[in-house]
Amino acid sequence: MPPDPATPPDLATPPDPADRRRWLALAVVMTAAFMDLVDVTIVNIAIPSIERDLSATFGSIQWITAGYALAFAAGLITGGRLGDIYGRKRLFLLGITGFTLASALCGFAVSAEMLVASRLLQGAMAALMVPQVLSIIHVTFPAHERGKVFGMFGAIVGLGAVSGPLLGALLTQWNLFGLEWRPIFLINLPVGIAGVILGRKFITESKAPKALRLDVVGVVLVTVAMLMLVYPLTRGRELDWPLWGHLCMAGSVLVFAAFVAYEKAKTRKDGSPLVELSLFKMKSFAAGIAVQLTFGVSLGIFFLVWTLYMQIGLGWTPLRAGLTGLPFSLAVSTAAGLSVQKLVPRFGRKVLQAGALTMAAGVLLYRWEAGRYGMDISTWQMVPPLVVMGLGMGLIVAPLTDAVLSDVPRDHSGSASGLINTVQQMGHALGLGLVSVVFFGVIDGRTGKTPAAVATAFGDGFQNALWWVAAVLVGIFLLMFALPKRRVPETGAAPQPPERDRVLVG
Repeated sequence: MPPDPATPPDLATPPDPADRRRWLALAVVMTAAFMDLVDVTIVNIAIPSIERDLSATFGSIQWITAGYALAFAAGLITGGRLGDIYGRKRLFLLGITGFTLASALCGFAVSAEMLVASRLLQGAMAALMVPQVLSIIHVTFPAHERGKVFGMFGAIVGLGAVSGPLLGALLTQWNLFGLEWRPIFLINLPVGIAGVILGRKFITESKAPKALRLDVVGVVLVTVAMLMLVYPLTRGRELDWPLWGHLCMAGSVLVFAAFVAYEKAKTRKDGSPLVELSLFKMKSFAAGIAVQLTFGVSLGIFFLVWTLYMQIGLGWTPLRAGLTGLPFSLAVSTAAGLSVQKLVPRFGRKVLQAGALTMAAGVLLYRWEAGRYGMDISTWQMVPPLVVMGLGMGLIVAPLTDAVLSDVPRDHSGSASGLINTVQQMGHALGLGLVSVVFFGVIDGRTGKTPAAVATAFGDGFQNALWWVAAVLVGIFLLMFALPKRRVPETGAAPQPPERDRVLVG
């Protein structure tokens, strides 16, 4: 995609704070991030309709859902680095264009094979688009404004987390123009086209000020390592956890180690590695990445088990299940905005730790209600624990991203953003793998043939999984002691030079 002739391609300093264009640019990139978040979850609701319409096999159905995640996770680090090298605006526009075209291919797929291939392409394009979102925010807004911006970003994350299933349920149930499931993909077309047009106009180009080259060997090593880890986790239960899957996951550790060794050598040789390992010397970045990974595990477990519990265990319709999640979404959005604008500047790290404990308390309350009310539990009885969980999650998601990027120089913001998204996806994959142990391990062989037996088995599995989620959240609380303690008060002063930007200090 050709560079914007009106904007110098090497611009890496934020625009004048009075420039309102940056808020329009923020709206564009956040819309793209929301589109990606929704697309991750919207497909699950429509799977029965897709299966009937395309006569898809069980294996194809698995790949329709897992192919996106695999392509997305494998390409995130590379996508972030490409933005540093060739320009974040350029890669964002390339990614959103490809994502929109892939969505059209998904919507007009004539076979299960075509849909699988289109989902793989969609995930690969998302891997180019998504890392640029945080990078563009990081280089566009001065340090004293980023708290407000990341609060908005956290609200978008919360909204996207549960609106996908609801939107998928509505679009499938409405059967617009007789298209059944296809609108869940076609809805991306007007959004993506608008994003391309407005992005070209309002996003300011930026890239690393020093010349960087793409580390091809690093790309191959990290992609192979990610696939060796994520693929067996995705297909493990379906294939009854074969030996090759365990060997593959164990081997991924060796490949990751080889990747780190090569990146160190690459840094010494020409200073242009795929991953800037010096980022991990920053306490805020290293600790934040560890928390992001662990937090991803808890969310990976909860959201899948929660969906299965409501729709299969309790027999609820997709629409009822989607509506039940709305209080959670609203709570996340509300708390995310308050956390970075009002609470973190005053209380610092304690806000994130309070969020972990609050979310754990909501999980335990949910477990108690599931045990007390059984299959008679109602939507209204689920609202209190979901609100508590949402408030806790909102206190974490926005300030955590702020903390991870606080000390990162702008010339490495793409690589850092790619790492943030990658560890989130790795955490989700690990959480999904654990579902086979903490949930399916409880219900296997117990479902019987009656609705009551199914509800009892799924209720027990749900309660067992919630114990694990609560334990992981307590672990996150302990990990957060490694985060910086306090946030610098916002004085309204001009932002410091990029290499000295500080949002959180130890």
